[in-house]
Amino acid sequence: MPEPPLPATIPALLARNRSELGGERAVVTEQASVTHAELDRASRAVAARLVAAGVERSSRVGLLAPNGIDWVEIALAVTRVGATLVPLSTLLRPPELLAQVQAASLTHLISAAAFRGRRYLDDIEEAAPGLMAALRSGHRHAAAPNLRAVWLSDELPTASVEAELVDALGDRVGPADDMVILFTSGSRGLPKGTIHTHGSALRATASGLGARRVERGSVLYIPMPLFWTGGFSGGLVSALLAGATLLTEAEPEPTRTLALLERERVTLFRGWPDQAARLAAHPGFAAADLSTLSDASLPAVLPLERRPAPGARANLFGMTESFGPYAGAALDVDLPPAAHGSCGRPFDGVEVRIVDPDSGAEVVAGEPGEIQLRGSHIMRGICGRPRSAVFTPDGWYPTGDLGRLDSDRYLWFSGRVDDMFKVKGATVYPSEVEAALRSMPGVRQAHVADVPGSEGRPEVGALVVSELALVDLEAALRERLSAFKVPTVWVLTDDPATVPMLATGKVDKRALQRLLRSPRNL
Repeated sequence: MPEPPLPATIPALLARNRSELGGERAVVTEQASVTHAELDRASRAVAARLVAAGVERSSRVGLLAPNGIDWVEIALAVTRVGATLVPLSTLLRPPELLAQVQAASLTHLISAAAFRGRRYLDDIEEAAPGLMAALRSGHRHAAAPNLRAVWLSDELPTASVEAELVDALGDRVGPADDMVILFTSGSRGLPKGTIHTHGSALRATASGLGARRVERGSVLYIPMPLFWTGGFSGGLVSALLAGATLLTEAEPEPTRTLALLERERVTLFRGWPDQAARLAAHPGFAAADLSTLSDASLPAVLPLERRPAPGARANLFGMTESFGPYAGAALDVDLPPAAHGSCGRPFDGVEVRIVDPDSGAEVVAGEPGEIQLRGSHIMRGICGRPRSAVFTPDGWYPTGDLGRLDSDRYLWFSGRVDDMFKVKGATVYPSEVEAALRSMPGVRQAHVADVPGSEGRPEVGALVVSELALVDLEAALRERLSAFKVPTVWVLTDDPATVPMLATGKVDKRALQRLLRSPRNL
């Protein structure tokens, strides 16, 4: 019997889940939960209030709030009436926040009153003095000329339209309509607002569900904010599409997280490996009952006897521009030995080619070069940039990532075009050195960058979060890598907070380089 067609829009997805999964839980937090039927009703009610307040199909609505059921309800309310959702990071500083409001041409902003000591309306006022007063008086402000209204998430307008109008607006939403603008940046670049349609976002997420082993009945925990692609696509949209339950937290804290995972009988722990490693290092981890976890979870939270050998499972590989992973393989099955260390194969719906970074010519199988993507899962575009500045004339997106496709179509990542450097004429890929360091027991994080040496020539620098001694790190690394790849500049620390981060959740490479220029143990 053929599989039922994939819902092509958020309104269609909500309708399917209301009909087929109504009483099953969709989202769970430490304090509350909501079923699929309740999520449908609540998001429809919020949508009715937003439409009455002026949100329409052409609107771009920013959402600035921590993870929670209310975040999910507001996000779905925006997308179910055809408006475009713009999740904003709660980590943004005032100038960064204003820059993203401007880049996305926001028409409306919904914000939490405060979170982690930040009051976001004050931040907005700091970045654009007079903006809030102008909006309250019904005027626009030159700093954000498209912005018409700012609302607190718990004080949305009370007037509403009929539910039938909300459903009629949902019926008009098509797969080619814009659904979400997700901001991303390289570790050295300015944030980019990537535009995804309903169809591309849902197809991209669905293509990776099998590899990630997210299915109906899964209880999925991802300790990532919903405003990042990993939390939004890998968490919320994945759970809705698969009919799974999403566990989410506003502020993950090991003791509370372990209690939540035990209570809800978590089956999948996904996210960044560093997040799993930090939880596994907590004193309460050994006593926690996480026996329901499947082998597709991150290795650090699995019992030793169930952890795969390093490199045996695919390294899911993707980016915000592809709405999450575009290459991988079943996460509970070892790859063929010859493919160990690879990212698996490209998912259905994505074309991948490797080109020479200088000439743009496609290289033969196995040769390294820049990774380019094309297909129905890729973003529609980037805010403020013409298509010709984003895609090649034949429709490929140059990712800036370096890698190779072998003759069996396994993808191997080797670094970034703007990150690779040469030491004494030999090429160093920071990702390769980082992977070697992270494979060592006792290393929690490792971040590598080039550092100007005494004669101005690049040297390999590494910031390592570990309690291991430098002599042990160097000795172990020399067994894994060529001598020229072994760092000569080190910063050792046992405090993960030392790692400089951007608001997008990536390591700030420029700040990392500054830190490495004055090496010392922290």
